[in-house]
Amino acid sequence: MTSRLRAVAVVAALFLAIAFPARPAHPALLAPPAAAWFFMQLSDPQFGMYTANADFAQETANFDFAIAAANRLRPAFVVVTGDLVNKGGDAAQIAEYQRIAAKLDRAIPLYNVAGNHDVGNNPTPATLAAYTKQFGPDHYTFKADQFVGIVLDSSVIAAPQQVPEAFAEQERWLRGELERARGDAVRNIVIFQHHPWFLFFAEEPDQYFNIARERRDRYLALFHEFGVKRVFAGHYHQNALGYATSIEMITSGPVGKPQGGSKSGVRIAIVSDAGITHRYYEFGEIPNRIDLTKVP
Repeated sequence: MTSRLRAVAVVAALFLAIAFPARPAHPALLAPPAAAWFFMQLSDPQFGMYTANADFAQETANFDFAIAAANRLRPAFVVVTGDLVNKGGDAAQIAEYQRIAAKLDRAIPLYNVAGNHDVGNNPTPATLAAYTKQFGPDHYTFKADQFVGIVLDSSVIAAPQQVPEAFAEQERWLRGELERARGDAVRNIVIFQHHPWFLFFAEEPDQYFNIARERRDRYLALFHEFGVKRVFAGHYHQNALGYATSIEMITSGPVGKPQGGSKSGVRIAIVSDAGITHRYYEFGEIPNRIDLTKVP
């Protein structure tokens, strides 16, 4: 093609672009960014711990404050990651937990998670049955937008010796829920449980505040397989953060009695297209509102 012909072609192309501009894609074909939202994690209200079961006056004050904060801030849901009471099966402690939990606005779902103080350090069929009678299922799934929350009974995993059938059933159920979530192509699959798999790194030695490597490694591999990125837990009564490759292990301090120089508080997690960000707020730090445009 001569230089004159090339020039003519360029001029013609410019004329066509101006005269007949490309139409934008139909709005229905574009995927607008999802609106950001947030949830609150409370952990270890543990009614009775402050006074070794003599009373629960301090736990009442703390949990009441946390529920009032939730009613003011309006999260999409509240999840309480275990140790609802200090003495499993104690009728007075359970009644006080449930009395205050019932103050949460009914429009805000509350999800309970079983802790070792709720079902025992070595759970039995009887303690699991007592828990489910009082609080409902000890493992279940819930959804919020493109978010699937999977609640596990980590005590059954930490000490399965007396509940081998419950341990096996929960693991089969978990795989089924992970397969379903992956098939639904949800954006976030998040695990909520009481025990952390680990506190700071996946290879740390076995101890009271984590789950034994024998089971830890298998479950972490399962989470990797299905794209789980975050696990929220409690049990430690202080904050810890660790990673197993792409899995973030978030261990939150307590609503109830803290340990190790930490302070009572709540965790707020913001969910957006960019992922999930979170921060633990001591009671004196809880903001008046949650700015969803900022990383907490």
